[in-house]
Amino acid sequence: MSFQFIDLQIAEAVAIITLNRPDVLNSFNEGMSVELVQALDSASDASVRSVVLTGAGRAFCAGQDLSEVVPAPGEEPPPLGPIVERCYNPVIRAIRGLEKPVIAAVNGVAAGAGANMALACDFVIASEKASFIQSFCHVGLIPDSGGTFFLPRIVGLARATELMMLGEKVRADRAYEMGMIYRVAPAEKLLDEATSLAERLASMPTRGLGLTKRGLNASFVNSLDAQLEFEIGLQDEAGRTEDYNEGVNAFLQKRDPTFTGR
Repeated sequence: MSFQFIDLQIAEAVAIITLNRPDVLNSFNEGMSVELVQALDSASDASVRSVVLTGAGRAFCAGQDLSEVVPAPGEEPPPLGPIVERCYNPVIRAIRGLEKPVIAAVNGVAAGAGANMALACDFVIASEKASFIQSFCHVGLIPDSGGTFFLPRIVGLARATELMMLGEKVRADRAYEMGMIYRVAPAEKLLDEATSLAERLASMPTRGLGLTKRGLNASFVNSLDAQLEFEIGLQDEAGRTEDYNEGVNAFLQKRDPTFTGR
């Protein structure tokens, strides 16, 4: 599969997806969003057991490429709702719907939809040079791409309101202190650390991790009773996997398990 706006490499059961428009800080055009969804969909193949998402150059993703939405002189601006629906929502759904770990390796600025795309991932490792900014308020817009959903759940309502309404830049170390991200890495070691984590996750029981992610997704909307019932079905499904049998046998035989992801 060949791409124009992203790069996809698969090795050792890890898919590394790189947003590849460095000249515009990897800002989204419609083509890149379509290709990113295609790459995430391709990661559902059994040969892939974890995913790293990063950016080329000095930015992770600066959000929307404004050159695509600025009207020509004398023309009306395009409605933004269909753009969000067509370009951004499918990306967030693809990240959350992929029942495998997705790691955002944030190498530089993550702004607007780029920041919220990172927050939708299962793990966020940020370069010490990275920053996050809910830049929407600076142009009179509201946080999209799941920002109003994920950020309050990650950092709490008060801090989410602060970040969204003031639009101040959050450096990686503060993002870590706030619980927004998993880890801060030296810039030169970012991709190595993200890949190492991805390889570790790829050696784990992939179906069990995927079912865990499905359970976390459901917990956003379920009541306690509904979630308890949902867990019954998930546990029943996990108990029918080959990895469950391997894990139990390895425990009884006092050896390390060898999981296959099945």
